[in-house]
Amino acid sequence: MSPFFFMGNDIWIAIASLLIGATAGYVILLLSMRRARRRAKEEADALLDISRRKAEIEALEARAKVEREIEGLRSDFERAEQRSELEIEMKLKEIRSHEESLGSLDHQLQLRQRQIEKELEEVQSSRRNLSEMTANLQRTMANLASMDVAEIKKALQEQVEMDCSEELKKLRREIMERSEAEINREAKRTVLAAMQRIASKPNNDITAAVVQLPNDEMKGRIIGREGRNIKCFETATGTTLLIDESPSIVMVSSFDPVRREIAKVALERLVSDGRIHPATIEEFVGEARNDVDQIVEDAGDAAVQQLKISRLHPEIITLLGKLKFRTSYSQNVLEHSVEVGFLASIIASELGLDPNIAKRAGLLHDIGKAIDGEYEGSHAIVGSEFVQARGEHGIVVNAVAAHHEEVPPESLYAGVVILADTISAVRPGARAESMTAYIDRLKVLEKVAKSFPGVSTAYAIQAGREVRVIVDPDRADDEQARDLSRRIRDEIQEKLDFPSSIRVTVVREQRFVETAK
Repeated sequence: MSPFFFMGNDIWIAIASLLIGATAGYVILLLSMRRARRRAKEEADALLDISRRKAEIEALEARAKVEREIEGLRSDFERAEQRSELEIEMKLKEIRSHEESLGSLDHQLQLRQRQIEKELEEVQSSRRNLSEMTANLQRTMANLASMDVAEIKKALQEQVEMDCSEELKKLRREIMERSEAEINREAKRTVLAAMQRIASKPNNDITAAVVQLPNDEMKGRIIGREGRNIKCFETATGTTLLIDESPSIVMVSSFDPVRREIAKVALERLVSDGRIHPATIEEFVGEARNDVDQIVEDAGDAAVQQLKISRLHPEIITLLGKLKFRTSYSQNVLEHSVEVGFLASIIASELGLDPNIAKRAGLLHDIGKAIDGEYEGSHAIVGSEFVQARGEHGIVVNAVAAHHEEVPPESLYAGVVILADTISAVRPGARAESMTAYIDRLKVLEKVAKSFPGVSTAYAIQAGREVRVIVDPDRADDEQARDLSRRIRDEIQEKLDFPSSIRVTVVREQRFVETAK
């Protein structure tokens, strides 16, 4: 064969090798490109998944931030609402105080009007007497013209005796009226002097055993598993915890104000500490009891030192300290007792009595309100028995027992304490009551007045310190109207419980109106 034939085969082989290499390279390149594309797709999917998760996390964080902001706004709104309610309550108290002041001014104007009417009647009576005296003088002169000397002497003697008798009666009446007026004037001066020397701020404190919680989750921790924690707390303190739907609030309920204060202090410390279980509950309750007992002792000592009273039994001082946690119509009983002590001392000094005895009786007059159930009876009787057993003087014991007139006063000191107690209780701003109780009290007062036959209508005015009763003039005359005022007074004293006094005014009026055309 020709050498060109073999040379041609090598070329074909070379060409075939090149084709095979190119094909293999193409296949390898194609596989590499597919592997790179798959790797790029996987990386892209991973990046998309990371981005999606990051977006979800950011959305959750944004949602949590918005929820926190909403919760903060809700808490701010609730606090603002509570402040608004307190401000409304304060405004209502101010309105009632202004109403009482207006009632007092109205009463003073009525008294002034009566005085003017009385003076006018006296002037008219003097004019009538002068006219009668002139007529009598003319008749006497006419009679003298027809009488001899003996008859004139006899007539003059009889006239002088008659005039002297009338003058003596008039002089006696004037002396008695002047004495009564001087006594009333001196009594008013003494009371005003005592009231002006003590300046007490209005009592607007609203007391409630309420514990604020940082969040609602704390309520579950206070209750504990199967109520174990709350049962342990109530057993240790002798109180009741009220956990309702109110946000972040727990109320402590108990008739004993000292127990309620102990429970409040202990619960606040438990919430602040965060560890709430039976062991820590007993520990914190014990600490709170010791702290409150110390507060009670300090309050009693401070009251005694404030009035500079010596030689009081330690148990009496402890009971005085317990009055710090008790209120009456929102008036703190310990502050009221100290105030009564000051007033009694001032009034006794004005009357020439021993101010130390009056001060002692005034401070102790409400001590029965702090005594537990070991004594029976009203707080005045219970308090008198307690201080008598601790060696107090008989005058002080009687003043404590008689300050609500449940027993007869045996000395002027008892009357001084009654007067000081009344001044402290009825001064403007001393006591307060809810609007519902205020309206109910006025309605009951009007209902009692309307229950009598012959009454047309009745109105409670001057914040319930006076009731105006309008009677039907066709069913009751003036004498029956006067008797009706006494009967209504007796009914109010028997059925209603009220501070100070209530004036009953019965009005009977007839009007005859004609119109000329």
